[in-house]
Amino acid sequence: MTENQTAAPIHALTTRRSTKFLRAPAPKPDELQQILQAAMSAPDHGALRPWRFVVIQGEAIGKLADVALEAVKRSGDPRMTPEKEKSVRAWMADVPLFIGVAQKIAHDNTKIPEQEQLLATGCSVMNILNAVHMLGYGAFWSTGVGTYVEDVQNALGFDSLDYRFLGFLAVGTPACAVPPAKRPDYREFVTEWTGPA
Repeated sequence: MTENQTAAPIHALTTRRSTKFLRAPAPKPDELQQILQAAMSAPDHGALRPWRFVVIQGEAIGKLADVALEAVKRSGDPRMTPEKEKSVRAWMADVPLFIGVAQKIAHDNTKIPEQEQLLATGCSVMNILNAVHMLGYGAFWSTGVGTYVEDVQNALGFDSLDYRFLGFLAVGTPACAVPPAKRPDYREFVTEWTGPA
């Protein structure tokens, strides 16, 4: 593999950033297949495949907005003012594709801690986000549309006994130019261990 061949994927990884404001088009069906297949390459101790996804598009997005926002209001969340609801509905109406994310909890697996199952699910989502970016689209991981309200999780088919719902990936074409993100220098977060002091 040449230096240029290795530089391109590394550049894609280091230039990915969350993009909240999206519009159509969404990834084409074959691209969406590639994106979701990328999730299957996540590291996964014990091959539990704990990740679960639900694709929401077209008219189903309006139905999701109805279900989620009504559930949030019923939960008594004071942040869901009429103004907030209006802005969330407008945002969701512009996004052409949502992917709901959940972790299937392997309760009876004593070998692999639940935190490792959660990490595997998170890694699968990161693969999705990177694949979306590499195909020229944008994405945003949102936990603000009723993620922590049990009625929303249940409505999507993820009962709270067997699943942990982790939010929605909004996917589409960036609605405006997205400036590069300012990233910290990795050296602020890395030390080298050379043995006991």
